[in-house]
Amino acid sequence: MSQVTETPTTESRKVDHIRINLDKDVQFPRLTTGLERYRFLHQALPEIDLAEIDTRVHLLGHLINVPILISSMTGGTEMASRLNRNLAEAAQHHQIPMGVGSQRAAVESLELAKSYQIRDVAPDILLFANIGAVQLNYGYGVDQCRRAVDMLEANALILHFNVLQEAVQPEGDTNFAGLLAKVEHICTHVGVPVIAKEVGWGFSEKNCRDLKNVGVSAIDVAGAGGTSWSEVEYHRAPTAFHARVARSFADWGIPTADAIQYAVKGAPDLDIIASGGLRDGIDIAKCIALGAKVGGIAASFLKAADESVEAVDQLIRELSSQIRIAMLCSGARTISDLQNTPLLKD
Repeated sequence: MSQVTETPTTESRKVDHIRINLDKDVQFPRLTTGLERYRFLHQALPEIDLAEIDTRVHLLGHLINVPILISSMTGGTEMASRLNRNLAEAAQHHQIPMGVGSQRAAVESLELAKSYQIRDVAPDILLFANIGAVQLNYGYGVDQCRRAVDMLEANALILHFNVLQEAVQPEGDTNFAGLLAKVEHICTHVGVPVIAKEVGWGFSEKNCRDLKNVGVSAIDVAGAGGTSWSEVEYHRAPTAFHARVARSFADWGIPTADAIQYAVKGAPDLDIIASGGLRDGIDIAKCIALGAKVGGIAASFLKAADESVEAVDQLIRELSSQIRIAMLCSGARTISDLQNTPLLKD
């Protein structure tokens, strides 16, 4: 467990988060995504040619080649710049969307903006800016959100909700009161679609309904079962007290499979992004069958990006192949077909 002897800057916190995610086991100890409870009904005679499988799907009105999102991870440090550029170059090659990590560091210190600026290597992918929703209670407004969007030349803005992470950080911003009205103001005035994203504990059905009613365009459920950010904060806790508090929440949250279904019920007309512990293309296919449009992955992409662009490219090709074969073997020619494919539940 690392020791922090003074109040960390936003930039140093980002470095901590990257290194802990790369070096430590920060998965949920017992709680799973729930996706293991679901199986496709195998079709031995699908009457489909694998070459005819069509994985294209519209997300926020943009056509993407395969329903994979490189989920928001990092930015705000020199190390993050290399990671983001490796991710973006591969995303451009495969024409899949990508989000960056929270841009608060660059909003606070403009010299850090270059770690997020990837349009030169990814000129036409669907790209998501990212600001913590709670910052709307700490002086952020349309101007700061617009700055984050412009910094990336982004197509949409993620507002991420990380109440538990902030609560277990000694330096966390914990005033989440009255946020819905402020989210509505951002949705109305920021000028791009807004995505509401959890960071690994999931949204309830009521959360999704409330967010839909204030104008968000998509919901990234980011359910439990993958990276536990309370475990990340455990590893950077400055005292034994803070470590014990953080660790007690290691298995908190709504499993991803349940969170997807809550989102479909609470916000049936919105684009639903599934993330939180997705391991492979079969998990992504299951999420789509449960009602999502695309599946987002972070941890595996972070490790690949730390290696090389080629490693990211290989991971995307593997995920794409797994999705296509899952579609073939479940009798789904298109993503629309996959969304209407029933799953068996154990």
